[in-house]
Amino acid sequence: MSEFFTLKFENKNLVFIDQTKLPLVEGYITTDNYERIAEAIEGLEIRGAPAIGVAAAYALALSLKNESSDLDEKFNKAYERLAKTRPTAVNLFWALDSVKSVYQSHKSSSSVFFLLLNKAMQIHQDDINKCDAIANNGVELFSDDSTILTHCNTGKLATGGEGTAFNVIKKGYELGKVKFVYADETRPLLQGSRLTAFELSKANIPFQLLVDSAAASLFKQRKIDAVIVGADRIAANGDTANKIGTLNLALLCSHFNVPFYIAAPVSTIDRSILSGDEIEIEMRNKKELSYINGVQITDSNFDAYTPAFDVTPNELIAAIITDKKVNKPPYSF
Repeated sequence: MSEFFTLKFENKNLVFIDQTKLPLVEGYITTDNYERIAEAIEGLEIRGAPAIGVAAAYALALSLKNESSDLDEKFNKAYERLAKTRPTAVNLFWALDSVKSVYQSHKSSSSVFFLLLNKAMQIHQDDINKCDAIANNGVELFSDDSTILTHCNTGKLATGGEGTAFNVIKKGYELGKVKFVYADETRPLLQGSRLTAFELSKANIPFQLLVDSAAASLFKQRKIDAVIVGADRIAANGDTANKIGTLNLALLCSHFNVPFYIAAPVSTIDRSILSGDEIEIEMRNKKELSYINGVQITDSNFDAYTPAFDVTPNELIAAIITDKKVNKPPYSF
């Protein structure tokens, strides 16, 4: 199968795959407009906490491309716009603040745009390295010939590198530790059936899709050896926000004595919040529940409960795999 990429910077433009069109269309968008990138993050053309951070860093740098006056105003306007795109993903704010720090130190330099761009490239390369480290650390937790269940999308499409939880799975398959994967479809936006399935197919890893509510039947049949997912924000005590439906899996793991793992870079840990109770949960447009790919499937006037994430308490998490190490309970970051 043909190779694909999630995002890259070339010819002073950000080029990214439109994830809303996958898996049916592999289409790429090229832009140097930070507003277009902000819209892409909001509209989930770019998604996944690490990838959002990388894209936002490039976007903030691009806000000063070809600019020579009123830099403070233009930079701050771009910063505020990008900061409003996705409130739950802590990587977004970490990346924006990293670029902002460079701007504050070098805003009087005639090379400020290139210095910001260099910082964005460092953030991108850093995520590539972190993805590899997460895979190497996490694969040690898998037994040989394991069947793994995962939720949402945590692969190349969600990061600047090869992925977090997905990359652990991929490494495990290469080493003979993973023999089969079940991928939740992940309602309401189907990141599992559209994106994770796309990546599993590209990697030639045997898998099946399942509706989110079918997971319990697999656990009851003792068909799942471990569950591994990503994270959008991890509190200081290890409570973890991830795509809605994650908590269901953690509770099933607890009931059936199956290990439940989180895989995420250290930048996803938010030490400023003590527990998951302080994590802001993004609410999505109810049309994402009443439409699929623009096709109406129920009355759009019906009200809907549409959280993008839920929070898994730390006591349900067997290990939090980062690029630094495998963290075991009790968690204290």
